Amino acid sequence: MRRVLFSTLVATLLVSAGYYFYFSLPDVSRLKQKNPASTALMDLRDQEYKKQNSRGRRQQIWVSYGAISEHIKKAVLISEDAGFYSHKGVDMTELKAAFKKDLETLSFSRGGSTITMQLAKNLYLSPSKNPLRKLKEIIIAHQLENALPKRRIFEVYLNIVELGRNIYGVEAAARHYFGKSAGSVDLVEAATLAALLPSPRNSKERGLAARRNIILNRLATVGYLSQSENRNAQQLAPAKKVEEAEIDPLPEQ
Repeated sequence: MRRVLFSTLVATLLVSAGYYFYFSLPDVSRLKQKNPASTALMDLRDQEYKKQNSRGRRQQIWVSYGAISEHIKKAVLISEDAGFYSHKGVDMTELKAAFKKDLETLSFSRGGSTITMQLAKNLYLSPSKNPLRKLKEIIIAHQLENALPKRRIFEVYLNIVELGRNIYGVEAAARHYFGKSAGSVDLVEAATLAALLPSPRNSKERGLAARRNIILNRLATVGYLSQSENRNAQQLAPAKKVEEAEIDPLPEQ
């Protein structure tokens, strides 16, 4: 009798936990028509900067998908998620490799995140590295893919992604670093913005230039630029304002 009662109690708790987990997920359908005013990551950064007494002013300028340079779109895709238009929010091959690496190291440091998963995390979740948060990220990514077309997912991502200290979205970043709109950047500038994505608040000149050149090489491999154009582009230094970007003492999450 006690075993039956215990099993019933455990089952009830599991069902309750499942309902709580499900209903704690956000309603992503709102993104169909409405641009998010803020994100979980932006709010977290505001709190961090406030504690440092260096909050500053958040820079973000929303622009439509069509107002963003194709160079930026290509550079971000080749850098962050080349299979974006072929998966349904989760790249299972990359995710399995990430889980395997995480289990081996017990570090949960390799994310295996697609652009859709990154968007889910930035919009709604903390940057903590734990299995439960990753599970939520995967579920929300599937919800985003079911609710929104790829173009809208990419548009939201390009407008909210972190690209520097208090800089969010490619329009604000292009204006801050290059003094021009996101629709006017050249290919080298676009590759530089994409190179900021892995560590947007810790951009050191050498590391940034190396990441940018990797992106340019990938673009040349798929024929987006010629090998001679690639060689010439790789000789250019990052824009002065990018080189001199303030190094954030906060660790990347």
